[in-house]
Amino acid sequence: MATVTISVRVPKAEAERWAQLARDAGMDRATLLKQALRTGCASALFEEACSRYRRGEVTLSRAAELAGLTLRDMLMHLTEAGLELRYDARDLEKDLAP
Repeated sequence: MATVTISVRVPKAEAERWAQLARDAGMDRATLLKQALRTGCASALFEEACSRYRRGEVTLSRAAELAGLTLRDMLMHLTEAGLELRYDARDLEKDLAP
């Protein structure tokens, strides 16, 4: 897998807190930050997908795709996101379209 380096500037106190958290967790700071970025990005993708579904811009299956989840996983997370399943014949047609 190809990788890239991403650099950010943060206050020194924040970097020190991350280093301490990493030590407490028994990992290096880079590993901790990778995990935090993955978790944060997954959360942001999920929130954006939920917002688009809530506004009726996308179907539930498309929202799941945007969030990087399976449709089943998206269904499992609907209530925690404060969403209700809305699915009608028009949504079925969109889902079946190539």
